Amino acid sequence: MKEDDFSRLELSLPAALENYKYFRSLLDPATRLLVLVKANAYGHGAVEFAAMMQRAGADYLAVALPLEAVELRRAGISLPILVLTAGTDFFEEIIRYRLEPGIPNLYTLKAFAAALREKGLKDYPVHIKLDTGMHRLGFMTSELDALTQALADMPEVRVRSLYSHLCVAEDPEEDAFTLGQLRLFAENTARIAAGIGYMPLRHILNSAGIERFPQYQYDMVRLGIGIYGISALPGVKLSPVASLKVKVLQVKQLGEGDTVGYGRWGKAHEGTVIATIPVGYADGIDRHLGRGNASFSLNGHRVPTIGNICMDMCMLDVTGVPCAPGDTVTVFGEDPTAGELAEVLGTIPYEILTSVPRRIERVIIR
Repeated sequence: MKEDDFSRLELSLPAALENYKYFRSLLDPATRLLVLVKANAYGHGAVEFAAMMQRAGADYLAVALPLEAVELRRAGISLPILVLTAGTDFFEEIIRYRLEPGIPNLYTLKAFAAALREKGLKDYPVHIKLDTGMHRLGFMTSELDALTQALADMPEVRVRSLYSHLCVAEDPEEDAFTLGQLRLFAENTARIAAGIGYMPLRHILNSAGIERFPQYQYDMVRLGIGIYGISALPGVKLSPVASLKVKVLQVKQLGEGDTVGYGRWGKAHEGTVIATIPVGYADGIDRHLGRGNASFSLNGHRVPTIGNICMDMCMLDVTGVPCAPGDTVTVFGEDPTAGELAEVLGTIPYEILTSVPRRIERVIIR
């Protein structure tokens, strides 16, 4: 058993393709599909997952930061890439790698146009972010006249798309708010199109929006958490793409009064058997999953944590379960799911998935 066999995040290509087909089936054939691969593809491995989506037929990719997109370009990813949080510090890289920046305000728009002007470039594709109620980034309705006037004087850029972000599309109790966002998006995109003389691509639906409001798919949709196996609908079971699997390092039998881990929080009894695995809070295993609050899968059984989670290791109570060094433990995947661990922590599956660091090897299972 090699050291690098100890921990791996397995990425199921068949699962990703099944999820992709499900969301694709909810859309008109002409609707473009953008896949989000920001935050290291929600923890799955950006390069690996982007390559999978390129083969699957995605039309666009999106990342949060310019350097995330640069990594993809250097790895040979050729799809158009929208940089959602382009900022103003990496215009050189954006232009060099032919990335497409999201523009949330006039300051960024004017700064980017100036950078393009210096290089003698025209009609560079940009994406205009509209604030329809989330109030994070984007042009407010009151700013649209200034936006269209500025665009009219900027031959350096051409608006590739107009987009906004739904903030409660997964919650039926908030549908009135979501429908208000959708109405405002329709009104504001029409105003901008009238002001600039053409209609760019429009996109506002996220994963939950695709499932619950497909009639508002416009020209493109943005598929994030759904492609990784999390549905907004209770009756839909998508396939988890990622499975965090580790090998048992050591098995020990303890006696009455023995304790386990830092702080001696793990209390053993006569005959207690523990297994140590090589992942800890530095690997995304939140400390609140320790002390028996969570259980992982081992040889067909669920085994609880015992004691505190360490930085690089944690211990499991495997009493009564056949176990030997080298056996595989599934931290999350099919059983338990990332959603189950999220419930233990009072958080969302996004946090579980994105917490797996790069030191854990990503392996594509075809």
